Amino acid sequence: MTDIDIETLKGIANQLRIHSIAATTAAGSGHPTSCCSAADLVAALFFGHMRYDAKNPHYYNNDRFVLSKGHAAPLLYAAWAETGLFPADDLLKLRRLDSDLEGHPTPRLPFVDVATGSLGQGLAVGVGMSLCARLDNLDYRTYVLMGDGECAEGAVWEAASLAGVRQLNNLVAIVDVNRLGQSDPTAFGHDLGAYKKRFEGFGWRTEEIDGHDLEEMLEVLAAVGLGTQPLVILAKTLKGAGVSFIQDKEGWHGRALTKEEAARAIAELQPSAKSGIGVPIPAPNQLSEPKNQAPASFPPPSYKQGDHIATREAFGNALARLGGVDQRIVALDGDTKNSTYSEKFLKQFPNRFVECFIAEQNMVGVAVGFGARGKVPFAATFACFFARAFDQIRVAGISQANLKVVGSHVGVSIGEDGPSQMGLEDIAMMRAVAGSSVLVPADAVSAEALTAQMALHRGICFLRTARPKTPVIYANEEEFAIGGAKVLRQADGDCVTVVAASVTLHEALKAADALKNEGIGITVIDAYSVKPLAKDVIRSAAQKTNNVVVTVEDHYPEGGLGDAVAGELSADGIKVHKLAVYELPHSGKPEELLAKYRIDTNAIVEKVKSLTK
Repeated sequence: MTDIDIETLKGIANQLRIHSIAATTAAGSGHPTSCCSAADLVAALFFGHMRYDAKNPHYYNNDRFVLSKGHAAPLLYAAWAETGLFPADDLLKLRRLDSDLEGHPTPRLPFVDVATGSLGQGLAVGVGMSLCARLDNLDYRTYVLMGDGECAEGAVWEAASLAGVRQLNNLVAIVDVNRLGQSDPTAFGHDLGAYKKRFEGFGWRTEEIDGHDLEEMLEVLAAVGLGTQPLVILAKTLKGAGVSFIQDKEGWHGRALTKEEAARAIAELQPSAKSGIGVPIPAPNQLSEPKNQAPASFPPPSYKQGDHIATREAFGNALARLGGVDQRIVALDGDTKNSTYSEKFLKQFPNRFVECFIAEQNMVGVAVGFGARGKVPFAATFACFFARAFDQIRVAGISQANLKVVGSHVGVSIGEDGPSQMGLEDIAMMRAVAGSSVLVPADAVSAEALTAQMALHRGICFLRTARPKTPVIYANEEEFAIGGAKVLRQADGDCVTVVAASVTLHEALKAADALKNEGIGITVIDAYSVKPLAKDVIRSAAQKTNNVVVTVEDHYPEGGLGDAVAGELSADGIKVHKLAVYELPHSGKPEELLAKYRIDTNAIVEKVKSLTK
């Protein structure tokens, strides 16, 4: 903690308010009242407590700050400007196309670890960062500033639960209880006791304070890290604090002040405002830097062609094998590790495994937190369950996060469990995420190779693994690049190009054999990379087969492999026919379901014959 007097901190808080009001007024939009309520809290953290190198926001042992209430972005920007990181005049470029000071924070800025603004996600990221600090034997703390309104989100309590279970005493949540939401007062208003009971129920130490009393705030912060529990500071504040005509008044959320109103507000704040420039900030401790360097390559797997192994099991094998080479890899589970086979990693590297239990939103948020601290997080569960975490995955795309998502038990091929367990929308979902790669291996070798590629590739990757055992068709040394495809059958005179992946690839290969016996040749392509798609490989093959393509997938037709191929090739005059699951499926045996929903060998044969009459 710095030796700074309270009056100086009060002055800095008012300067932060002035910046926030001026910036939002210049932009003509934003959330100045949400900034004003939290200004004292941020001033206390940035200029009276946190340990960090203000000139190097990425320094590995800096205390971390996550603005979960991302609409208060101007306040965050103002704080960093007052550290001297960039000129305060730049704050007036808020929300402009030529500025990275966006309406909500993104990692385009060097002092922002993750994108925020979709409320309720910051605490999970903080949990991941806090777990990472323990893993790396670092003593930085993670501070998450939350709004009271976002505490209505279930994701907050998923994160609170795990933090309590793991006794993360290096995690501090600060709840800005300003009473007013966007359209109405919040459910509990200024009843700090209601929040206290909830957090205590999840194993947190709680402190209730006046969020505008800086002396009280500093006193509570001085006790951070005591005991074994995570700490939540419940701060009673007033929305628009410091400006008489908007303070604690409804109807001002997300509303910028006019120039006249801003001038009036700034005139109230200006007499006591002080700059933070030159205020000494405690330096982080110089501890050993974690080894987060990627290996040059990974050794190949060791399978025997013809053996039957599920790609989900091959993923588990790969994760355990790669974990010994790449210390960056961590694994996260949603109580399915004996189905996804990530338990193999747990047995070898228990200190790098996090059981998140049945809380997929939190699992993804925690993984994003690990990724922001230099790790390569693999979060695995049934593919269908990632649907409930889609917002976290979507925001991870905005964060340009290094996140590896592994979804097993996909399609009707899972069999008897029925449609609620069948991932049939996952390809569409993951294709839609900004910057994502979508990978669908067909055998154990490709599953292992693609897991390795994911570890080396920075960004969001989705690996779709299947439940049934499938034959190994590739040699162990075969290489699989993200964005590639494999042409497995091709001959002069082929009449149709069949593009498939995962279990339907094996159906396509059997169809090729059956058709060959009838004198009909087809080209078969393993489109293991659905995004980015190997469009040139498929186009070249299609042009040799009368511009006719049949796609086969264990997925709904919307947004899947067929749509990916059609979207890339239809403009070239190539006709794409899609075999997919066109109706709500039923429980049954895998082979029965593949046949019923017309994505098996016989369906491919019939479709090809109908196109060659």
